[in-house]
Amino acid sequence: MRALLSLLSALALSGCGTLSYYAQSVGGHLDLTSRARRVDEVLADANSPPALKERLKTAAAIREFASRDLKLPDNGSYRSYAELDRPYAVWNVVAAPEFSLQPVQSCFAIAGCVAYRGYYAKRAAEKYADHLRTQGNDVMVYGVPAYSTLGWFDDPLLSSFMRGGDTETARLVFHELAHQLVYVRDDSTFNESFATTVEQEGVRRWLMREGRAAEFDAFLAAQQRKGEFIALLEATRGRLEAVYRLELPPAALRAKKRAEFDALRSRYEAAKARWGGYAGFERIFGREPNNALLAAFSTYTQLVPAFERLLSDAGGDLPAFYARVKEIADLPQDERSARLAALAGAGAS
Repeated sequence: MRALLSLLSALALSGCGTLSYYAQSVGGHLDLTSRARRVDEVLADANSPPALKERLKTAAAIREFASRDLKLPDNGSYRSYAELDRPYAVWNVVAAPEFSLQPVQSCFAIAGCVAYRGYYAKRAAEKYADHLRTQGNDVMVYGVPAYSTLGWFDDPLLSSFMRGGDTETARLVFHELAHQLVYVRDDSTFNESFATTVEQEGVRRWLMREGRAAEFDAFLAAQQRKGEFIALLEATRGRLEAVYRLELPPAALRAKKRAEFDALRSRYEAAKARWGGYAGFERIFGREPNNALLAAFSTYTQLVPAFERLLSDAGGDLPAFYARVKEIADLPQDERSARLAALAGAGAS
């Protein structure tokens, strides 16, 4: 029983809830890890498809690069492989109140509170999302190709993120290992923005080292599009925060909220035209945008400018950068937020 409680506490995707939720968290994770085989065993297996072997050889090189060049944890994570029978490892549910952009928190013993709750089955995620909607929340459900157990277990490479190509594999390995390096309880935005910064810098360095010029150009183009997309969301977020502070009747607030999201939709369609019809964000934007969408993206990107400034101030020296991040991570919440806000402002000037 103690082992099960430790597992529940370690899972970054779990939260306080019913025993059925705990059961699906334990069962889902154990099912995933039971599928894992060491990469060298898969490579030595004559029955392994040649295409899979090529992907795993590259993934093994990426894993070595992560520890050797990016100075990320050198442990058993991402040295095994698990084939899943679904497109995502888990489905996350994010919710925010009707007139707020602060996500509903899910909390657990060791990893603290996070701005989402994860399910191994999409149907279970949708059921929980429906429950949150009945409470008046805006809700978003999205698939996640990978998650981290924060170093408590050796997380495997997953078919759910290796199908996306080498750059996607590198991005996710670097992101999840960053969570093992620095993690702050009850601060999802800090954790995810830090990991996003590490993933972006890591992919840039890896592609340059490998001399994959075409893929590097494609990565830069994707980063440009992503930056524009996030800017659209953040601009809407800023306007809605001002709207929600108004002392107006609910009907009037709903009308203003609807107008802002209609405007966001129009701006997004114009951006797609500039991108030559690129529709890579449709999976998350295709449904009606709402507060949960803005809350989810802000968690992953809001503090990236601050961390990028820290990395620049460290002269690109990753160990020095990590040391500064850890110093800030140890600060009380208010001081940490103020320090990062100052860094973000300095980076923008």
